Amino acid sequence: MLAGAAALLTLAYGAGVGVAAQEPAPGGGHDTPGAHGAQGGQGAGGHAVPGTPVGHDAPGGHGEPGASAVEPSRADGVAGAGGASWTRAAGVFSPPGSFVPSDALTYDTRLVPAGARIEVTGFTDPSGTRVGARLRGLVPGRAYGMHVHTSPCGADPAAAGPHYQHRPSPTADPVNEVWLDFRTDEEGDGRAEAVHDWNFREGGARSVIIHDRQGGAGERAACFTVPFGSDGRG
Repeated sequence: MLAGAAALLTLAYGAGVGVAAQEPAPGGGHDTPGAHGAQGGQGAGGHAVPGTPVGHDAPGGHGEPGASAVEPSRADGVAGAGGASWTRAAGVFSPPGSFVPSDALTYDTRLVPAGARIEVTGFTDPSGTRVGARLRGLVPGRAYGMHVHTSPCGADPAAAGPHYQHRPSPTADPVNEVWLDFRTDEEGDGRAEAVHDWNFREGGARSVIIHDRQGGAGERAACFTVPFGSDGRG
């Protein structure tokens, strides 16, 4: 399975969907599932440091989250084989109620302008889960928080529900949750990655929320509905 998986990952970049195993995530890091709650760029002790800026290396060229994220407002795909699955979703942010409907909603256009782009990828196999995010068109040189949430986005920022948690807990915790905090570069592009040794429950993780600040809380600036686990995996 590993011999053919690398070729399928290459297909994922070209067609927006594929299956991968033991490959670096789209964020460019070399963590593998099994690391505990790593976010952003690689840091000391195998844990990553939130807020690593991104240059112009995203699929689609020039830092874009992918060609499909330009037109139409959404593109996604899910594939799975041999106990592993790959998910990719890309979209263009617009305010709720816009003429062109989008699953990428901005609630604060000062922080996430209409037309900003996002791509979220997820890789799952029996050893764990890797989630990556790439964004373009945000405020340059700014820190943002981002987490996986339990419900799809809606016109009300609260519609996405609370943070997804591996085990129910009254406190926010980057090891028990998926945190994707990042800092944009001088062009407003950003990237983050989280790696965990657990998998999403089927239907339990449905979106990512961009917050106005990093850490476990913050105002909800934007939301993107992502089909985590929609291929039937838990």
